[in-house]
Amino acid sequence: MPGGPARAAGDTVPGRPPPVPGRGGAPDRADPAGSGEPTPLRRCVAVGEAEFAARYWGRAPLMTRAGDFAAAGRRTGFDDLLDVDGVDELLSRRGLRAPFLRVAKDGRLVPVARYTGSGGAGAEIADQVLDERVLALYADGATLVLQGLHRTWPPLVEFAARLGEQLGCPVQVNAYLTPAGNRGFATHYDTHDVFVLQVAGRKQWRVHPPVLPDPLERQAWGARAEEVEATAAGPSALEAELTPGDALYLPRGWLHSARALGERSLHLTLGLRRPTRYDLVEALLGLAAEEARLRAGFPMGLDLTDADQLAPHLAATVDALRAWLSTVDPQRVADRLRHRHWAARRPGPIRPVAQAEAAATVNGDSLVAVRPGLCWRLVPAGPGRVALALPDRTLDLPEFCAPAVRAALGGPPVRVRDLPGLDVADGVVLVRRLLREAVVTPQA
Repeated sequence: MPGGPARAAGDTVPGRPPPVPGRGGAPDRADPAGSGEPTPLRRCVAVGEAEFAARYWGRAPLMTRAGDFAAAGRRTGFDDLLDVDGVDELLSRRGLRAPFLRVAKDGRLVPVARYTGSGGAGAEIADQVLDERVLALYADGATLVLQGLHRTWPPLVEFAARLGEQLGCPVQVNAYLTPAGNRGFATHYDTHDVFVLQVAGRKQWRVHPPVLPDPLERQAWGARAEEVEATAAGPSALEAELTPGDALYLPRGWLHSARALGERSLHLTLGLRRPTRYDLVEALLGLAAEEARLRAGFPMGLDLTDADQLAPHLAATVDALRAWLSTVDPQRVADRLRHRHWAARRPGPIRPVAQAEAAATVNGDSLVAVRPGLCWRLVPAGPGRVALALPDRTLDLPEFCAPAVRAALGGPPVRVRDLPGLDVADGVVLVRRLLREAVVTPQA
C-alpha cells in the first residue's frame, strides 16, 4: 500500500476502492468518503454487502423495497440524488447537448433533430436541447432519457464516484422520465449490470432470464432480437411494481422492460461496468504477439479454409499457446490492463480557478489530499528519479520526493510541513506541482 515500503513493481492505487467486507449481516460501514453516511452500495441494497457479493453480484436479480431499507435503518428515497424539478432544470437551464439527452417513443428512439437546434445568438451550435420541442414530445407520451448524469449533476457526480470506488468499476448514471401509462424501450438487455432506483411515480417491471449470459459490450441485444422477443413472450422470472424508494439490481444480460403506471415515473439507472475475464483474454492476446512461436507463418500453399489442412497447424498453435500461457507474468498482464481501466475511471471534479490560486499561494501550513478517485502508480525511473504514472501522463520526479508523494496521495490530508523527507521549501515546490497537475486538491 502507498505509504508503506516501496514494492519492486511500484505502488498502485486505482482509485483506492475499499474492499467489500467479508461478514454477512455486518452493521453499516461508514462511507470512506468521510460523509458519515452508509456506503453507497447500502443505499442500493438492504442485504449485507457480503451477502450481496456472494449471492447476487453478477448472478441474480435482487428487488429491494423502500420498507426493507427502513427496516435496516437506512435512508429511504432517492430524490436527494435527482428529482423532477432537477430534470426540468437540466432540460431548460443547463445548455444540454444531444449526447446528454435521448428521447424514446413506442420502443424506438426519436431522431435527434426533432428536439435539438441552435441555442440562439452566441450559442449557435445546432445540437443543443430545445425545451419547447422536448415539451411537445413528452406531452405526446415520449420518455426522456438524461444520459451521463455522473458528469453533469453534482449529487450524482459524487454518488457515482463513491459507488464506483466501492465496487471497483466505473459507474454511469442515466435518468428515465416516462409519462403515465407509457413505456420507453421494448424488452432488451444491457451489457453491464444495473441498479434501478425508483425516484417518483410507479413503474411496472418485467424481467426474464438471459438469452446470452454475461454478454460483452460488443454483443448487444439487437443482434438477438428474435430470441429476446420470444423469451419475453414466455414466463417472467420477476414481475414487480417499483414505487418511490424501491431499488432493483439486474446483472448484465437479464431481459427487462418497464411501463409507467398511473402517473409520470422517474427512475435512475446506475450502469456498472465491471471487468470481465475477457478483458484478460484481450490483454493476453496483445502480449502473445511478443512470442515468436505464435508469430510463425504457415507453409506455402496452405488453405486455411480447409479444415483437414488446418487441423495439424491448429493443434500445433494451441500447444504453443498453452505452453506460452503457463509462463505469463501476472504483472505484465496487469500493466497492459492498466491504461484501459484507468482511462475508464474519471477522477472526481476539481475547481480549476481555486486550484490555481491554491498552487500560487501554497505554504508550509497548506493542507492537501489526493484528488478523489485518482488512479496513480509510483515506480522507479532510472538513477535518482521516480515516475508518477497517471491515467493520461507521467510525471518525472526526484527520487527523494517518493516518501512525500506516497504520504500526500496514499492517506488522509497532510500539511506541507509534515511531508516526510522534505524541508518546507522543497515541500512547497512539490505540492505546487501536484496542485497544478490536479493530482492533489486543497483542503480547508
